[in-house]
Amino acid sequence: MLIDIKSRINNIDFDIRSVTAEQAFSELQHNNGTLIDVREASEVEKQPVPTALHIPRGILEMKALERFKDASTPLYIHCASGIRAKLAAEQLMNMGYDRVSVVTCSVPIINQANEK
Repeated sequence: MLIDIKSRINNIDFDIRSVTAEQAFSELQHNNGTLIDVREASEVEKQPVPTALHIPRGILEMKALERFKDASTPLYIHCASGIRAKLAAEQLMNMGYDRVSVVTCSVPIINQANEK
């Protein structure tokens, strides 16, 4: 049976924490976390988020283990619409990361919050 993306997102087994861009940047100032942009390179080129670490969704699992050795590292995931960010957060949580949040705002709002 095929499952559409809405059903896939609704069936994620984890309670994924969602935050606004303002919440994320406020927390990042205090917790040494990382904002991760899981969009494709062409999307990032058109509309970058200068403070985000760019790791495309397709290679996130491999790069996360190289980059984040501590499972308690706060990770804030964003994309263009939130869907890839939620899927990425699920995978990171499956890998054992326990402080994963999804930034639910659009890229312009993320950049606006970063400028404050």
